[in-house]
Amino acid sequence: MILKNTNRYNTDKGSNDHDLHDYKPSSVLSYLSHFLSWIFLPLLMPIYGLALTMYIPSESIKLDSWTMFTLPPEVKNQLLLVFFIIGALLPALSFMELHRRKIISTIDMENRLERSIPLIIQFAFCLMLFVVFLVKAPENVLPKYFYALPLSGILVTVLFMFINRWIKISLHAGGAGILVGYLFAFFIAQANYNFWIFIGAIMASGLTIFARLYLNKHRPIEVYTGWSLAFLITALSCLLYPGG
Repeated sequence: MILKNTNRYNTDKGSNDHDLHDYKPSSVLSYLSHFLSWIFLPLLMPIYGLALTMYIPSESIKLDSWTMFTLPPEVKNQLLLVFFIIGALLPALSFMELHRRKIISTIDMENRLERSIPLIIQFAFCLMLFVVFLVKAPENVLPKYFYALPLSGILVTVLFMFINRWIKISLHAGGAGILVGYLFAFFIAQANYNFWIFIGAIMASGLTIFARLYLNKHRPIEVYTGWSLAFLITALSCLLYPGG
């Protein structure tokens, strides 16, 4: 049903890419898909990943270094707050201001041609977050994931800015790919961790992709490409970043 009428996609015209023509999703699934799209906002996915690895017991293969779970509770809360403010709250406020000034027509940036400035803003905040950790916590005094996640955000955003010239790559799918890529890299570095957390993240990714396709916000290639690239970049960044 999702792929039944491919003529409804207008990603190359620069208009609102979600024009539905005769496509009418059922109200229940439509409401559910909108709900999932808000719960799994791209800006929130890295924060979900950090929370899952900081507050759920785990045991790292490397026993001679800090782990995400063994960080002091006050440190966990402060780190999560930093990620939330710089990685989610400030970009969200910036997007709201862009919408108020009519630079973007919708908050979720449905028009492909309006995405350049928001993506540049997102790149700037990812870079700021990365620099904050390099300056305030130098020499990898924290687990490497606090450095690798902002770095992966930088790389994903730059690549998406480039690809967005041709297709409206899905930012929601990209956020889901970042979550799963991070948890994948974290999971294989643990001697003991709840495997079902990783399975749950994959299911959340599937629900996010379903929601974006069902609401006709993207073509299949845009969600699958976004998820795959974000997963690959994040997993490699977290695996290869130096430190424990």
